Amino acid sequence: MEALRRRLRTTEAPPLHKAELSRFTIPNRIFALLYASAVVTLLYHHTVTLSKTHLFISTSLLLSDVVLAVIWATSQSFRIRPIYRKEFPQYINKESSENEFPAIDVFVCTADPYKEPPMNVVNTVISAMGFDYPAEKVSVYVSDDGGSDLTLFGLMEGAKFAAHWLPFCVENDVVQRCPEAYFASANLSSSNLDIHRIKTLYESMKVRVENVVEKGKIDDEYITKEDEHKAFNKWTDRFSRQDHPTVIQVILDNNKDKDIKGHIMPNLVYISREKSKTSNHNFKAGALNVLIRVSATMTNAPIILTLDCDTYSNDPQTPLRVLCYLLDSKLESKLGYIQFPQRFYGINKNDTYACEVKRLFFINAIGMDGLSGPNYVGTGCFFRRRAFFGGPLNLVLPEMAELGPNHVVSNSIQSKQVMDLAHCVASCNYENNTQWGHKMGVRYGSLVEDFYTGYRLQCEGWKAILCNPVKAAFYGDFPISLVDVLNQQKRWAIGLLEVTFSKYSPFTFGTHFMGLVMGFTYGHYSLWPIWSIPVAIYAFLPQLALLNGLPIFPKISEPLFILYLFLVFGAYGQDLMEFVIEGGTFQKWWNDQRMWMIRALTCGLFGTIEYSLKCLGISSSGFALTSKVAEVERSKRYKQGAFEFGIHSPMFVTLTTVAIINLAALIWGLKLAISGSKYGFEQFFMQVILAAFVVVNCQPIYGAIFLETNKGGIPTKTTLVSIVLATSLLIVGFLALR
Repeated sequence: MEALRRRLRTTEAPPLHKAELSRFTIPNRIFALLYASAVVTLLYHHTVTLSKTHLFISTSLLLSDVVLAVIWATSQSFRIRPIYRKEFPQYINKESSENEFPAIDVFVCTADPYKEPPMNVVNTVISAMGFDYPAEKVSVYVSDDGGSDLTLFGLMEGAKFAAHWLPFCVENDVVQRCPEAYFASANLSSSNLDIHRIKTLYESMKVRVENVVEKGKIDDEYITKEDEHKAFNKWTDRFSRQDHPTVIQVILDNNKDKDIKGHIMPNLVYISREKSKTSNHNFKAGALNVLIRVSATMTNAPIILTLDCDTYSNDPQTPLRVLCYLLDSKLESKLGYIQFPQRFYGINKNDTYACEVKRLFFINAIGMDGLSGPNYVGTGCFFRRRAFFGGPLNLVLPEMAELGPNHVVSNSIQSKQVMDLAHCVASCNYENNTQWGHKMGVRYGSLVEDFYTGYRLQCEGWKAILCNPVKAAFYGDFPISLVDVLNQQKRWAIGLLEVTFSKYSPFTFGTHFMGLVMGFTYGHYSLWPIWSIPVAIYAFLPQLALLNGLPIFPKISEPLFILYLFLVFGAYGQDLMEFVIEGGTFQKWWNDQRMWMIRALTCGLFGTIEYSLKCLGISSSGFALTSKVAEVERSKRYKQGAFEFGIHSPMFVTLTTVAIINLAALIWGLKLAISGSKYGFEQFFMQVILAAFVVVNCQPIYGAIFLETNKGGIPTKTTLVSIVLATSLLIVGFLALR
């Protein structure tokens, strides 16, 4: 790679990439000064009136506005210097230089063949094998933490199909290298016999894999090769997900395996690390560290790509885009990773559950890119292997020289020496008394191992880059039921709090090693769960005060009303503008802000509670997989834009209680407007408008309570519990606020 880099420096070729500062940078800074002045004025007003009004109410409002002020202040770090990048991979002379391209090890993690169907894994693996990159320089490693022969079978079937699929893509100029995505969009009515032939092969393979998963066992008729018999015989009746030995199977070896046209195929290696019920496995972080070590013994490529099992490559030229940065001598010394934003296929028209997470994957990431770079989001990220072994100027040597980033592999990946070492480093007790997970590899200590690892790498001095091409580099899957969305993000909330209150807190450790602004970007994320504090206060307190005839906001005629108006419309207006600039629509933004409130009252609130209980030793948090299996009825409701509740959940109780109390407050407020009160309607105007705003956002909840008759509605149990809770809150409010 160094020779290629020197050649590009000595030629007069155009630059491989460029970066431009956002044109909104200066206006954002001016607006931030005005908004900060308004925030300070509001907080000053709270402190002045603290003893003159109802103490509990004024203290609660002060607390909520302080939290909002802190979160707003940290969010400004994303607006300091947002930049937009563009790459020019066409300027890389492939014909004369591809022999000098760096090798790439692709890591794919899966953990349950029923929640993460093997066909999803197969499509992801095949799409990575189809990169427009020298096949002998690509190795795909699949970590199966489910310890399932079903997943291994799927990969073996996928490898057979890939021998037909890869040359088909080259000969027919197929850009979409993921078979499932290609056949979903290809014109099968054409007379191209190759398309029909390859489609038939794929469907046949898919049926075999899905039949095996449905039965839960592999029929002998599907196993034909002697080496496959040996592989599947490694599973016994005592083999379980929590307790089993290491299984490493080289499915494809580029030294001997070729496709039907005689071309070399990429390496494909299946790994199920050793598990023991008495050992801590550190979830996905532990699986990735095993992949780092096992791949080091086999190929030790200088570049590592991490992919979720359902994240397929959408552009075969993605590695060439990465080279546009890796070949830049000005970046090479400190560039640790290149992150592509997560994008998702199949999201409905208005993105009901805000699964695009546009602020995390695009808006904020662009802002971080102008500083030290975006956070690692767990998939679609190319790392320098060297980045996992200490900072740019501080190499942390592993306990074995064969695991080092500069070790040159000389033996075949299937040699006894290599396989013995690979099994050794995949054992469940290997990391004992080592620095893995602490100073090397993917970091332990948080359920959001991706966020935490990227954060720690940047604290060590590594820089990162956001590569956001117009054509999506990768597409992933996403949950289509509300409970799956909230459970996934509750896990994020717990993981973020684990970082916030650790010795590596972004507000102390982060600001010290990365600087104040960059530390605040990570601090903003780590504070995300405490959104639940101000949202819960504003969702209940003003409404309960209204129902008890107690005004808590200024009248329309008072100057302070204008201040509130500016703060609310300023924040929402800026958020809407940034959302639309990044390709969103008003309806998508509306759903996004609604989900912001829903997340705060559910996964944020319950994640905070669960983390607190964990700190007290009352409960422990674990890694719960998000199901990637979509039922037909559920998929249909999602496409129609309907909210999916379906089951009883404490998080749904909170939402339903909010909906009931705000509806009651709105009705009571309108009654006051009609009948009049001793204060006059203008005194309650802000409380009524706030209740109305919440009611409008709760429209899907009312629909699920009163209109839904299918499985996606709110269960009667949830509604009854919510009514009891709402009634209790009304009684408490009556006693406390009178």
